[in-house]
Amino acid sequence: MRKNSVKNTRINGEVQKELANLIRGEIKDPRISPWTSVVSVEVSPDLKTCKAWISVLGNEDDIQNTLKGLQSAEGYIRRELAKRINLRNTPEIRFIMDQSIAYGVNMSKKIDDVIATIPERDEEE
Repeated sequence: MRKNSVKNTRINGEVQKELANLIRGEIKDPRISPWTSVVSVEVSPDLKTCKAWISVLGNEDDIQNTLKGLQSAEGYIRRELAKRINLRNTPEIRFIMDQSIAYGVNMSKKIDDVIATIPERDEEE
């Protein structure tokens, strides 16, 4: 199976949907922030491993606590995925923090700051 095959793309989408549902409603760990979202999932072609990119809205402590909570609940998450998705192998999940949303918000703020200074230059001329 190629990495970008239709089957692998479908599996990635299904795992992402079920993982988001598990994190949102099933896990009761208080360390996991309620503002956690699953940005992307990449399951290896042999279905042995899975990389899940997670985004957390909050400060650095919230991010670290959420990551620790998800890592400690990995066994439960894997077992629930096995029940919900009929796969030959249930992948071992590795959680990775995705900073792209925070980066986008930061860049948008910088662009807004630059745009706010442009009318001042026009008035000076």
